Order: sequence, then C-alpha cells, then structure tokens
Amino acid sequence: MRLTRFGPNVLRPRRERTLFVEFLSHFLNPLVIILLLASGLSALTGDATSFFIIGAIVLTSVTLDFVQEHRAGRAAERLKQAVTVRVSVVRDGKPVEILLDQVVPGDVVRLAAGDLVPADGRVLEARDFFVKQALLTGEPYPVEKHPGDLIHTAGTQAAGLDGASNSVFMGTSVISGSATVLMCWTGPATILGNIADTLTARVPPTAFERGTRSFSLLIMRLTILLVLFVMLANTFFHRPLLEGFLFAVALAVGLTPELLPMVVSVTLSRGALRMAAKKVIVKRLASIQDLGSMDVLCTDKTGTLTEARIHLERHLDALGRTSRRVLELAYLNSVFETGLRSPLDDAILEHKEIDVRDWTRIDEVPFDFERRRISVLVERRANPPGAEGSAVERLLAVKGAPEDILNLCTHYEGDGPTDLRSLDRAARAQVQALFEAQCREGFRVLAIAWRRVAPDHAHAVVSDETELVFAGFAAFLDPPKASAAQALQRLAASGVAVKIVTGDNELVTQHVCAQLGIPLTGMLLGTEVAALDDPALAVRVQTANLFCRVTPAQKNRIILALRSRGHVVGYLGDGINDAPSMHSADVGISVDGAVDVAKDAAVLILLEPDLRVLHDGVMEGRRTFANVMKYIMMGTSSNFGNMFSMAGASVVLPFLPMLPAQILLNNLLYDLSEVSIPMDSVDPEDVAHPRAWDMSFIRNFMMIVGPVSSVFDFLTFAILLGIFHADKDLFHTGWFIESIATQVLVIFVIRTRRNPFRSRPHRLLAATSVGVVVLAMLLPFTPFGRSLGFVPPPPFFFLLLAGMALAYLLAVEGVKRWFYRSRFSQGLVRPPQNILRDAD
Repeated sequence: MRLTRFGPNVLRPRRERTLFVEFLSHFLNPLVIILLLASGLSALTGDATSFFIIGAIVLTSVTLDFVQEHRAGRAAERLKQAVTVRVSVVRDGKPVEILLDQVVPGDVVRLAAGDLVPADGRVLEARDFFVKQALLTGEPYPVEKHPGDLIHTAGTQAAGLDGASNSVFMGTSVISGSATVLMCWTGPATILGNIADTLTARVPPTAFERGTRSFSLLIMRLTILLVLFVMLANTFFHRPLLEGFLFAVALAVGLTPELLPMVVSVTLSRGALRMAAKKVIVKRLASIQDLGSMDVLCTDKTGTLTEARIHLERHLDALGRTSRRVLELAYLNSVFETGLRSPLDDAILEHKEIDVRDWTRIDEVPFDFERRRISVLVERRANPPGAEGSAVERLLAVKGAPEDILNLCTHYEGDGPTDLRSLDRAARAQVQALFEAQCREGFRVLAIAWRRVAPDHAHAVVSDETELVFAGFAAFLDPPKASAAQALQRLAASGVAVKIVTGDNELVTQHVCAQLGIPLTGMLLGTEVAALDDPALAVRVQTANLFCRVTPAQKNRIILALRSRGHVVGYLGDGINDAPSMHSADVGISVDGAVDVAKDAAVLILLEPDLRVLHDGVMEGRRTFANVMKYIMMGTSSNFGNMFSMAGASVVLPFLPMLPAQILLNNLLYDLSEVSIPMDSVDPEDVAHPRAWDMSFIRNFMMIVGPVSSVFDFLTFAILLGIFHADKDLFHTGWFIESIATQVLVIFVIRTRRNPFRSRPHRLLAATSVGVVVLAMLLPFTPFGRSLGFVPPPPFFFLLLAGMALAYLLAVEGVKRWFYRSRFSQGLVRPPQNILRDAD
C-alpha cells in the first residue's frame, strides 16, 4: 500500500511503457514517418497497390525492430537486477532484504559501514555512526550521527545539513559504525530529489555512443546529398513530382542503416548474456564496448593479484622479538572497532586465544584515508567495581600505516609495557630497518601503538593520537594468486597494460610484482603525485606502472591523467574510497562482494575477483564491437554503392531504375539477411587488441569498396538493356535480383580480413543470407512479385547473374586486400589483421 501511495524510491520514477506504446514509439523514426506519409499520398492518388505494399514493408520492418530490441532490453534489465543494491529492513518484526527502489516511508533500515543510505530518515539507534555527506554538502570529512528528536524537513538546504545530526540523507554513505534508521522520505521527496537537477548530471556519452553518433551524421550527410540530387534530376527531366519524391525517400531508406539501433541493442545484450555466463554482470550495455576498447587497467593488488586470504604471520616488538603484547593490542583494536572490517582485521581476529572479556569499549576514532589509522578507547578494571583496591585502566589502542603511526610516537616498549624507552633517532632507525626488512619479505605491515588516558576521558578524538607508545609491528602474508601471473600475461598480450594503484608500501608491492613476474617500468609514490601538477602527472603516468602509498584523491588524479593522454581506462575497486575513481574511469569495475558504494558506482560487476574473469569480459567486449562493425561495413560499402548506382541511373534512364516499393522491399530483405550478425563468430585477430571508432577508416572503406558495387550495377544495366533488350518491368526485375545477390552475399567477404573460406560464418547468418538471395530469385514467379511489377526473367539471366556475382565477390576480395595492405603500409592498422584504429 505504501509503495503504491509514495511510489518507488527513485529520484525520477520511470514510467513503464506498455508493449503497445513501446511498439508505437518505433514509428517515430523520421524516415518511417515520411514513408507513411508517402503511402498515404499514394492512396489519395488512387495507387492502392503502392499504399498496401509500402505499408506492409514498413510494418514488417518496425515489428522486426521492436521484437528484437524489446527482447534485448528485457535480458539486459534482468542482468542488472541481479547485482542491484539491496537494503536490510525490518518488516513485521523480521529482517528482510529488499531492492533499494522498494524502500518506503515507515521502513526501519539497518545500516553498517559501506552501505548507501537508501532514503532520508531519522536515526533511532547509533553506535559510532559516521556518514560521508560530500555529495550534498561538499564536506569531505565524515559526520557523526546520533539519535535525537529533531527531524529535518524535506527541502532543507544543503548548507544546513551538517546541523541535522540525527538525520541521514539519500545518496550518502556510511563510513563506520552501525545504526537503525526510520525512513521518512523517499524518492523525489528526499533532499537529493529536491536538488536532483543539479546533482544528477547526465552521464557523458561513452566512446561507443560518440562513435555511433558520428557514423549517423556521416550517413545523414550522404543521404541528404543523394536525395537532393535525385529530386533535382527528376525535376529537370519533368518527371511526376510524387513519383520522384517517393523514389528519393526510398533511396534515403535504402542508404540508411535503420536496423543499426536494433543490431547494436541485440549485439550488446547478447554480449551481456555471454559475459554473465563468464561471471561478469553488465549494468550499462554501452560499457561492453568500452571494456573492449580499454587499454589501461588500474587495480589494487589485494584480491586481484593476491589471494585475499591474509594471515597474521608475525607480531614483533620494536626489537624484532615475537610479542604477545603486540597481538593483544591489535586484537583489542580490531574486536572493538565498529567500522568496515578489513581482511587484516579478520586475520587478527582469527587468534581466538586472546581473552578480552575484562575489557570494555568506550569510544573510537574511525578510520579515514587521510589519517590511515583507527583508534579505539577501551577500559579494564583491575578488580570488580566496589571491591577494595578497584582500579580502572583506560587506554587508546591504535593501529595503522607504519609511516603515520611512527610519526606520532615518542616512546617504545622495551621489556614490557612498564619499560618505556625514548624513541630517539637511533631507535627510529632501528625500527625503520625492521619495518623495511618485513616489507622486503613480502609482508604487509601494520604498526601497533597505545597511550594511557585519564579514567574520566570519555570520548576519543583525533587529538588524542599524540605522544603514543610504539608497541611493535603486525606482519601479514597475502600470497599472490596462482592464476594472476597467467591472467596478467593474457591481458598484456591483448594490449591491456595493468597499472597497480595502491595505498600499500612500495616494498611489499614490489615483492608481489616480482613473484608474479610483473616488470617495473616506473614507480610513483603518493608524495611525488602530490608534488606534480596535472600536466606533469600526465607525462609520468605514461611510463609508471606502480603507484604506491596513494590516497583516494590521488588515485582519482591518476585516472584522469591517463584519460587525458588518450587512454581508455578501467578501474577495478571494491572499497568506499574507490567510488570516485570508478566514476572518473571509462569503465568502473567492482566485485559482487564489494561495499554498496562501490557496486553502485561500477558499470561492470565481477562475480569473482579474478583477472581471468576480467580478461574474458574484455574479449567479449571486443567480440561484440566487431560484430557491430560488420553491419556498419556492410551499410557503408555495397549498400552505398547500390544506392549511388540507383541515383545515377535515374538520370540516364527514361524510367525509374526501380520503383519505390521495390527499393523498400530490397532494403527489407537485405536487413532480414543481417539480423543474425550478432551471433556471428569473430576472427582471433579482431579481438587481439583494443579497438575504437575510426570514422576516416569507415569513410575510406565506403569510398573504395562502394564503387566496386556500382561498377557491377552499371554492368548489369548494360546487360539488361544490350543483351536482353529489357523493358521497364524486366529491368526492374533483373536489377532487383542482382542488387540483392551482390548486396547480401558480400557479407561473406567483408565480415573477415581473412580468406573467406578460412573464416566460417555462423550457420544462421549463412542460412539467412543464402535464403534471402533464393527468395529474391523466386519472387518474380509469385503473384506477390507480379503485384510489385516484377516479371519472370529468362533462364540465361540467372547464368549471367551467377557469373557476375562471383566476379563481384572476387573483385571485392581483391580490393579489400589491397585496402588493408595500403593501410598497413601507412601504419594505420596493426599487423597482421586489424580493421580499426588502435585505441591507444
């Protein structure tokens, strides 16, 4: 009931169109509208045959487009739902998992570190609950939320949000702690919904979408030129205006690849289904091609290059001795922290032998990526309360990055917590040497420190993290994945450079790289990144493949610097701090076990955190793009040649070379033959390297291969007029059959750079192509063909047709080989068989 009343929990509710409305929307194509108007004019002038034929052809084409796109859209939506963000709510006293858009006012939601806040609500219970509100306020630091009576009003200005300490807001993310929240406003009624126009900017078009647009503009220009030429020619020769108009419109339809949206949708959706079978879920279809174009992958090492099965191998004091004291302090910190636990915490907590029953948690300073540490304030009583000699011990247990922790320490433990020694220059050098020795052995290291505080010290704040006592190091081992080395080799062989972007120490990262056989081409530390301006960083990122001790903001700068150099960049991450970089990358990639913030920012979700899975996705992206390009190469070669021939013939012939209805039928049959292109196989060289749109290549291919089709069209005209002395009807019939045969069969030549006999097409593509040619040859012998104005051609014509079709295919094969050899000699394609400009 509440869902019906308040609507789905989305900023702009999307109205689901009925199938009928969705079907009608396909008639909004400008060319379809022109055809329908032309059909209506035919009916008004008494040409009922043209009216019914044009109407039937338009209806068939639109229905085909609708069915294929509808099925593709539904398949993509089902995949997207598989990885959508889910919310834990309490309904009827029981916790249940629901989709984010199903949250309604009155739901009680449980939130924890890493969750997205699903709607605006009031905090009922909280435990060290810190929320990042930068999306609404611009404030980068987390804000702590507490239960309270003040409830914000829908429409509150962003400037006042920081004062709403008892409220949480849609779109923000939980950094640490946990809370129970009563949802009060959802969807457009939230603060984010009120300012959605300024915060939810439209996603910029992807490289694939930009390429599609450029191709459409190219075809539009050619179409306008041809139509204007035909209209002027018919006017000059004083031919009937309506007949000339219908012919020009039919030409425009014949030249326009109107099935391109359908072919793109079907190809991408089939690619998404195949990627799902390979454990890659696609949230946005266009990202499939961007994944195929990706030439740089930025990733952390944990979980992708390493097993992410971390074990605490050593706990050493400042003198390098095994220390139970270090383990106890680390355990206290991990067991009582309320933020999102890391694999390092899990490794510490595996030591169940540590007894913390006497300790009580008081407060904490949550982890953030600037401080790189977490502090927990704990208390222990020496005797039960009220007993004689009862005393309270309260201390701050701190763990974090050694570089930061050591800078805050003034003393270190010698022989136990009572033996405190000054951390002078010599002692620091000794501790630093111990730290570096662990790193060189491949251990990930955390520093453990502590500080006693007064018994009445009730809250932990950042300023407490001073004058600490260094206890020692916790050293963890995370072995490299057995499969990572092979996956990295496959990515490198496929033209994808892997750059490791991590907050970890450079010595540890170099050790992992050495074990995996990753050559070090250059390294940048976070301090160096901070010292470089954007142009200088853009130069350095070209050669460096290792970025260590970097903050989230620096990760983002690295991504943008790579993109500024023309790279198509993918970013693989799973943490809260990875979301900005995933937004900035061309392809944001996360894993199914990632926090909600990361999954929401990603366009691709890996069901397994494995680079082999990602490599399979890259190959599928390239395969998908290659099949889209096959249709485009067809539409810009033989199809263009035929329409050009038709426009030229309309000038010299005393009659139209083909009637408008015949042109439309020709185009429909051609499109039917290409419907199965999305299922076609792809040659290995077509997926060997990243690919991107290259309009100059497409244009040049069209201008070189298209005229070959025109030459054989004019040869057909000469044969029909010179040998068969064809009248208007026989001319229409002969050229219709020849046009279909050459236009359709050339797919077997254009679909591959190889010898066509060495690259087998999909059986369905072969069947539809040959079937359409046979249908075109039989059509003149049917009543429907006669109603279109066709007449049965003499048997000798079919013998000549077979010879001309064979000669045409051989000619196109020769021109194709010359074209690619020419491009290769100019360095415009990659040897041996690349059909597009490299993406790098």
